[in-house]
Amino acid sequence: MNSLSAEIITELTAIVGAERLFIDEEVRKEYGHDYTEDLSFPPAVVLKPQSVDEVSAIMKLASARLIPVTPIGARTGLSGGALSIKGGIGLSMERFNHILHIDENNLQATVEPGVITQVFQEAVKEKGLMYPPDPASKGSCFIGGNVAENSGGPKAVKYGVTKDYVLNLEVVLPSGEVIWTGANTLKNSTGYNLTQLMVGSEGTLGIVTKIVMRLIPHPMHDLLMLVPFASAENACAAVSAIFKAGITPSGMEFMERDAILYAADFIGEDPMHLSPTDQAHLLIEVDGNNLDSLMTDCELIMEVVAKFDCGEVLFAEDQAQKDQLWKLRRKVGEAVKAQSVYKEEDTVVPRYELPRLLKAVKEVGKLYGFRSVCYGHAGDGNLHVNILRDEMCEEDWNKTVKVGVRELFERVKAMGGTISGEHGIGLVQKDYMNIMFSENHLDLMRNIKKVFDPEGILNAGKIF
Repeated sequence: MNSLSAEIITELTAIVGAERLFIDEEVRKEYGHDYTEDLSFPPAVVLKPQSVDEVSAIMKLASARLIPVTPIGARTGLSGGALSIKGGIGLSMERFNHILHIDENNLQATVEPGVITQVFQEAVKEKGLMYPPDPASKGSCFIGGNVAENSGGPKAVKYGVTKDYVLNLEVVLPSGEVIWTGANTLKNSTGYNLTQLMVGSEGTLGIVTKIVMRLIPHPMHDLLMLVPFASAENACAAVSAIFKAGITPSGMEFMERDAILYAADFIGEDPMHLSPTDQAHLLIEVDGNNLDSLMTDCELIMEVVAKFDCGEVLFAEDQAQKDQLWKLRRKVGEAVKAQSVYKEEDTVVPRYELPRLLKAVKEVGKLYGFRSVCYGHAGDGNLHVNILRDEMCEEDWNKTVKVGVRELFERVKAMGGTISGEHGIGLVQKDYMNIMFSENHLDLMRNIKKVFDPEGILNAGKIF
């Protein structure tokens, strides 16, 4: 719906107030894009509710009038999940930005979906606690978006992803009904697990308005090293060897040469003495409460990586250097985007297959004429493949590259992997779902969607 009737606008204004309803083109365009390529799908109206009752009233109206509703968070997504491709209502959750309670006795917190991930992490850290999931966009992304996409980040290799910390959710269903999906307990075997069904459902089943998170004690120490390799495939091969040696790092990130060069240029810093022979780096972190034990882990890591033709290892000497190294890694995505319009594919394979995956990416690129920059969460086997448009013509960008991506995904499946590790399916990946699933399997998912959203109004046109 590119426009809504004056009557509907009047009814929506009565729910949220004129100051939180926007129909001007500038605001609609702002809320019509995220970080996915250069796509733009402005909603017909942008609403900014600030209470559960308002969200419920909006959904009751939308359900009765069959108006599409797209939940919108911080718009940092990479799969088009927050794009209003059917027009209708763009439902911004930015006013739900409160940390409601931090329960230090039970190591839990109740938070609204519009809280910025890093703000939440820092708030619990002040109490000696930790919320580990930390996407690269943690300084701007919302907790609600993390729940919608089941986000991970560098810490996932040791601590897990968003789903591992969500205990309970308050959700507004498409009908407007408000439910809690589970219980604020560490164990719950009471009926179907609706909480975990909601996590990663990309805003297609309900609108999350409160989240109860599990927390853990914050580790006292961390050590960080940057390891250069003459071969990107050797860097990938070293990953599995480190785990086989009995070490579980708290972070293990892969960056090929161009990724580091682009990021360093983007933030205006020295690319950490990059040698002409360095083709890739692993950024490896260990954490815990016993510093001597962590030093022993680092020594063992050094022994392992030395077998894979690594160069001189850089140890971060202080917190400032640690921050600089992590900043370099976290800015890679923005840096690549500054070079060219790009498609980011979120491939993931069993980590032993990572060298094979990287080789496949480069082979497919040669076959279909595209350039790629790769980086990602190596400890999870999660490789982000950035395909740059550069000077590619419209037909090749929109057709040839898609054929190449399909071949890459078919190879990923053959390696025992899957086509999205943490970015979701959303709009841009849905045409590839039949690589991973049979039609019967997809019908099961479609039928789950129909149970929650029989009219198909919530984040319509996504995933399937």
